[in-house]
Amino acid sequence: MTVPANLVQSIRAFRVVELQEEAARLGHHFLYAHPLAGTTKQQVLGLIAESFQFPKGIGKNFDGLRETLTTTMAAAGHQEGFLVVLEQLPNAQKFDKEARETLLDVFRDAADYWAEKQVPFRVFYSFE
Repeated sequence: MTVPANLVQSIRAFRVVELQEEAARLGHHFLYAHPLAGTTKQQVLGLIAESFQFPKGIGKNFDGLRETLTTTMAAAGHQEGFLVVLEQLPNAQKFDKEARETLLDVFRDAADYWAEKQVPFRVFYSFE
């Protein structure tokens, strides 16, 4: 509750179980992914989409993920809020620092989108 409503930040001192409990307490969706096994952009995005239980094919590119995290989820009806955990984002030759930053930018865009709608969208991440 002490964390701003719309942000993307390192998980730092937070524990996943505590974040999940807080999401439940607040009535927010808890989205968790551990995409460490991915070595390419498509694999990492696929693991995230699968973990979030998005329809097949959604996570094939950054634009598709951005669209799903914003307008597609908004079209599903009223949303109380979201708490997202991306644990152990990989550091691989085909999913390098630039790809990780682009992925985090997608989540920053989603946080901005939901901020305009006054819906909390908090993202916590860690790296391998």
